[in-house]
Amino acid sequence: RAAVERGVTFFDTAEVYGPFTNEELVGEALAPMRERVVIATKFGFKISVKGEQIGFDSRPEHIKEVAEASLKRLRTDVVDLFYQHRVDPDVPIEDVAGAVKDLIREGKVKHFGLSEPGVQTIRRAHAVHPVTAIQNEYSIWWRRPEEEVLPTLEELGIGFVPYSPLGRGFLTGKMNESTTFHSSDFRNKLPRFTPEARKANRALVDLLGEIAKRKKATPAQIALAWLFAQKPWIVPIPGTTKLKRLEENIAATEIELAQEDLREIENTASKIDVQGARYPEHLEQMTGR
Repeated sequence: RAAVERGVTFFDTAEVYGPFTNEELVGEALAPMRERVVIATKFGFKISVKGEQIGFDSRPEHIKEVAEASLKRLRTDVVDLFYQHRVDPDVPIEDVAGAVKDLIREGKVKHFGLSEPGVQTIRRAHAVHPVTAIQNEYSIWWRRPEEEVLPTLEELGIGFVPYSPLGRGFLTGKMNESTTFHSSDFRNKLPRFTPEARKANRALVDLLGEIAKRKKATPAQIALAWLFAQKPWIVPIPGTTKLKRLEENIAATEIELAQEDLREIENTASKIDVQGARYPEHLEQMTGR
């Protein structure tokens, strides 16, 4: 609610976060101000009775069941943006797009999105029903979307929503090789977050820190300002649990990076060889399909 009061209008959740509890929290928090916000959620995983992720399920009938359940948890009568969370190799994307198209026709969903798809999937989905947004990881230390995804979105007129725009916290400069994570922290599983990789990747944070000093800003704000400077149709979704960080993130929208700043970031970043994969192999295989 503090975010809404400060001008934030776009909130991102998914049935699999929790599972279910995050949608319930978002629904409860935003119910009194529903007209002022856009809520995005996601379908596409099979969830066991124990609440574990056990593969994919983007069958049309399942998508419709998830939509009904998400509407209840979110305490709303329409989902503004409904993403397929990961491409299901067993269900043609045309069937997925068709199911969301039906939900849009019924007034239960407003817009259709995809997360971490390959460009051919984007084109095939878009041919059935216009895709509004693609949500992929993108930041100064994960730039693969620039190769194929961003040019495709520009051509088709689709918006881009970068998740982990602060590199899961690494780009804030608040961690180093000796930082420890709670045993339940997802970052423990990521090759890019081994102590060796964190030490090697520190150069990128130092670069953001130098520019931040000149701009009287923080490294996190420069990382977000860099994203805003890439394309006008990019909307990053930094997550935070602290009010102070929320205010810091919002203030990044006021930072203007000049062409020479962007050139300096580009020149220095191009010489830095980022260490460690962003996901372990089994999770990376779920992307770009």
